[in-house]
Amino acid sequence: PRLAMTGEVTLSGRVLPVGGIKEKVLAARRAGVTTLILPSRNEKNLVEDVPAQARAGMTFHLVDCVDQVLALALDPAPVPAEPVHRELLASHN
Repeated sequence: PRLAMTGEVTLSGRVLPVGGIKEKVLAARRAGVTTLILPSRNEKNLVEDVPAQARAGMTFHLVDCVDQVLALALDPAPVPAEPVHRELLASHN
């Protein structure tokens, strides 16, 4: 999914609310974003200011800390590949 996020992050990792949620959601929708991460303290803005038709078809995650953002935004670590032996590499040259 196409992902976007907004918010202010403190030095301690807390995610603080920001202004312009309606405009940011509308711009994200126009850009083809399907998943949006927002500060939990902006929930009221999302519900009251953004029209339902603009929210339709989008997934919103409300977060309080940067750890939650990272868990949502980053893909899981790939499975480590099997080690390649030098002899095997040399045989392909």
